[in-house]
Amino acid sequence: MVARLNFVSRRKLQWSASLWEATRIALDSLRKNKLRSFLTLLGIILATTTLIAVTALIHGMNQYIADKVSNMGADGFRIVRMAWFGEWDPKKFFEMDKRNPQIRVDEYAFIKEKATLLKDIGMMTARTARVASKGKSVEGVTVNGITDNIPAITNVQVGLGRGITYDEVRRHMAVAFIGNDIFARFFEGQDPLGKTITIEGDPYEVVGVAQALGSVFGQSQDNFVMIPVESYFKTYGARMGIRLVAKAIDQQHLVQAQDEARVLLRSYRHLGPAQDDNFVVFASETFVTLWQQLTKTIAAMAVGVVSVFMVVGGIVIMNIMLAVVTERTREIGIRKSLGARRRDILNQYLVESAVLAGAGGLIGVGTAWLIAVAVRTFTSMPMSLPASSIAIGVGLSSVVGLFFGIYPARKASKLDPIEALRAER
Repeated sequence: MVARLNFVSRRKLQWSASLWEATRIALDSLRKNKLRSFLTLLGIILATTTLIAVTALIHGMNQYIADKVSNMGADGFRIVRMAWFGEWDPKKFFEMDKRNPQIRVDEYAFIKEKATLLKDIGMMTARTARVASKGKSVEGVTVNGITDNIPAITNVQVGLGRGITYDEVRRHMAVAFIGNDIFARFFEGQDPLGKTITIEGDPYEVVGVAQALGSVFGQSQDNFVMIPVESYFKTYGARMGIRLVAKAIDQQHLVQAQDEARVLLRSYRHLGPAQDDNFVVFASETFVTLWQQLTKTIAAMAVGVVSVFMVVGGIVIMNIMLAVVTERTREIGIRKSLGARRRDILNQYLVESAVLAGAGGLIGVGTAWLIAVAVRTFTSMPMSLPASSIAIGVGLSSVVGLFFGIYPARKASKLDPIEALRAER
């Protein structure tokens, strides 16, 4: 038993030594033949760079959509009159437009009173308008009519002053909570609190400024003014375009909270079991799911391109390894005459091929990382490189090297030692 264990230990040590020797030879070959190695690995490098760059783009966009585009957080959702997700169908859209009534204030009050799985729910509506102050004006500003809790629900932080209060909403007061762009346009270097802005000629007192939200795809999210929703209705009349913004008691109860709100609104509208919803409830995951559906096409195209590059790169590696086997024919003959087995020769060239391809994969990962950093720095396109992509890039390229190295390695292992020693140098 002890003898068998010693034999196994010796075989493991021999295999480890053989593996290290093959790796050393492969790295030494890369170092001595830099240009040849680069041209050999060009296909692998391009394939890995493409794969990792696309992965970084999709991963970054998924995070971006979840964190910024929806602006609802992991536990938030919205109830709107109508919204469209998926493939465009004009017929269904116009049917929805005809069937779905506007969200009403009494419906908001009913859900707020009856819901048990909501941490909070608010009401808001919006339009674009001209905002002016001290002779300056800005067109196309988003004016939101809100209940007092909307900034907290939508994760808008107060940077200066305060938000709109419940009493100001109830009393239709002419106060405004402004975005960072409006602050920079009218009050840069000044204290804006207590100052007056006009929205389409109507004066509002500034009570607070929001912290900067940044931009989405280059579109600023700070070009807004929030006013009490009752002041909004008083100014603009018809109560159109109301949407409800809600937060579940926690992320685990998000689906149940959406279902509860849906049931409450259906019951208030007296919809029967066979009738479809005449409103839309959606959460952040809706945007993420939609984006993931769109990225399937991008991913499929990337896989096609990567496959072509990988095959081309693998064929080049196979040809180079065949040339290496030819160059080392006498060396193989000497090794076999000194007792090297076919398995040893096979392992050496397989490992050398895998290390060669793995080096190409590592260069590809590094190139993709530089591209991701450059794109993220100089454009508004988000790119995020997941840690797993390094293992994927290097692992995949090494597997390609192993696969395309099988034929040269088998050819080397099958060489007759006598014939190999006769080969010319």
